[in-house]
Amino acid sequence: MPLPTGRPPFRADHVGSLLRPPALRQAFKQHQNGSLDDASFEKIQNDCIRDVIKLQESAGLDVATDGEFRRGTYWDRFAERTEGFEIKTAVYAFHDDTGQEYEFAAPYASRKLKRVKPLAVDEFEFVKANTKLTPKITLPSPSTMHFYRCSDFAGAAIYPDAKTFFKDLGKVYQEEIADLAKAGCEYVQLDEVPIAMLCDPAMRDKVKSVGQDPDELVDLYIDAINEAVSALPANVRVGVHMCRGNLKGHYLAAGSYENIAERFFSRAKINHFLLEFDTARAGDFSPLRFIPKGVGVVLGLVTSKTPQLENPDELRRRMDEATKYIDLGRLAISPQCGFASTATGNPVTEADEQAKLRLCVEVARSIWG
Repeated sequence: MPLPTGRPPFRADHVGSLLRPPALRQAFKQHQNGSLDDASFEKIQNDCIRDVIKLQESAGLDVATDGEFRRGTYWDRFAERTEGFEIKTAVYAFHDDTGQEYEFAAPYASRKLKRVKPLAVDEFEFVKANTKLTPKITLPSPSTMHFYRCSDFAGAAIYPDAKTFFKDLGKVYQEEIADLAKAGCEYVQLDEVPIAMLCDPAMRDKVKSVGQDPDELVDLYIDAINEAVSALPANVRVGVHMCRGNLKGHYLAAGSYENIAERFFSRAKINHFLLEFDTARAGDFSPLRFIPKGVGVVLGLVTSKTPQLENPDELRRRMDEATKYIDLGRLAISPQCGFASTATGNPVTEADEQAKLRLCVEVARSIWG
């Protein structure tokens, strides 16, 4: 059955990454240090993915991912498999409410970008072969490949300006999505962190301090998304997840969507948004007034960063509050982010994760039937 347009494909969704079990985390370390061969590593990944698919089925979801179990981070496999990228240190840091910071890595274009092999088609095919649920493939947004290095995103002789960089990068996405569609994929999610970060006044000031205009970057990144989906097959739905950063329960930025809402929501040529609304850091629901008719929203009301389970009555109350700005029929519910954007994962247990996924399903059924 084709996925619906004008609303999210599923009333209960999740953002994609799920907690890696200890055996898989250990396998990543062993594979990296050379003590585990490729075939053994893949077998462990396959076994763990089959288990996490069963977890999603048991939670009552209609959509499944592989938990991003073949990736060290949500974007690294994309960069590793795309010709032209190397990895450097990002110019930003994650932080928590106590002020503790963590550095992280970022892609850097040292050669012309080219798609020389599938990036996530094998991930999709494995999920499709192991469940009757609808498989979803997550991809890092185009801005991911630019923003974390900001003004130093590529060799000057390779890409003298961002527009030529995104033109080549857009072709990578177009070719990947076309091959995903040929394999039967109907649901692709782009994980968009930089535009969400540019909602944060402190982050906007930091961007200005390195000689960049935050509003120009927002426009550049919207155009990059539209370029990436410009050859979208008719049967493929694309959702954009807006993420403020997710590393071991830490975040990168805060701030309401108000700064970017009118431009981004009205200009992005996609089916629906998956938006974070789990804490006061995200602001209120008023930016939803800019969501165009024919575009849906998955409200990320359940946090993936802490183990406390939300009250279902409070979730329904917040959903009702959102309907002041957008019709209920165009809404859905999910956790606000993945449970493990990196292999380490957030400070929650698998039982916490399953309870939160089941909670989304139960609240969705109580609202939409």
